[in-house]
Amino acid sequence: MINTDKVEKNSITEDIILHHIALRYTDKEDAETFFTKILGLQLEKIFTISSDLSNKIFGIKENIEVLVYNSKKARFEIFITKKQKPTSGFDHTCIIIDNKEEFIKRCKQYNLQPNLVDKNGRQLLFVTDFSGNLFEVKEK
Repeated sequence: MINTDKVEKNSITEDIILHHIALRYTDKEDAETFFTKILGLQLEKIFTISSDLSNKIFGIKENIEVLVYNSKKARFEIFITKKQKPTSGFDHTCIIIDNKEEFIKRCKQYNLQPNLVDKNGRQLLFVTDFSGNLFEVKEK
């Protein structure tokens, strides 16, 4: 059973902040389309992780180009690699946007199929991007 008692204040986690989400992408142009044209994020920088460093951190022996997309409140590091992502699981990223209808329109414009799921009378919105990353999308 999970202990749900109040946890003592912890100086390590008291003010924890999520710095970034790292996702795998197989195509640089698809990443650019999804993150700039659909989500409207800015490409902040591009860097390469050497094969040696990539192997030490991730166990993947290849030079990895990383695209960093940023807004005031969200940061994504997109790893461009031909290594495929597993096709099933619960992994997803939830984002909050200003306009769900505009987001759906942009997805359809770039041939992504938004998945509207009914849950107790309200609609949940999910979309799988060009590299198989699943996003749950909520509106402010």
